[in-house]
Amino acid sequence: MLRHLWLDESDTRKAIPPELVERLARRVAASEQRHAGEIRMYVEASLPLSELWRGASARERALAVFGKLRVWDTEQNNGVLIYLLLAEHAIEIVADRGLAGKVPPDEWQAIVGRMGSAFRQGRFEDGLTQALEEVSALLVEHFPRGGAPDANELPNEPVLG
Repeated sequence: MLRHLWLDESDTRKAIPPELVERLARRVAASEQRHAGEIRMYVEASLPLSELWRGASARERALAVFGKLRVWDTEQNNGVLIYLLLAEHAIEIVADRGLAGKVPPDEWQAIVGRMGSAFRQGRFEDGLTQALEEVSALLVEHFPRGGAPDANELPNEPVLG
């Protein structure tokens, strides 16, 4: 709990500075040119106090953020949230039902494991980029881009909390 009370948005911005936000947004946009899915990233330093008091886990918070950002609200139910909670060094990937049913849980865990390795070394950009590429590959496999340009249903910029 103390880590959550100690860290705030300024810690998120130190880990993910504005120029990195821009690079990640460009990478998400480029990724979405290759498939019909939607990818969002959310990085926060700590859980909000209300979540701490109710004992929420990082997974519960990621699911709440998934809903808050409307990642579930895509035409093909193929949105994916990559969530990072700095206070707990927690990483969660939440995929909507259109993709989740096609990818075994151990494959998601392997992606999270590789991200965690980069994050433990303080290489946030490498970890997020690697996760983005791996999630993109799954979306290309299961939701390849059709002939006509797809509408960008969700913003590409990572959200910092």
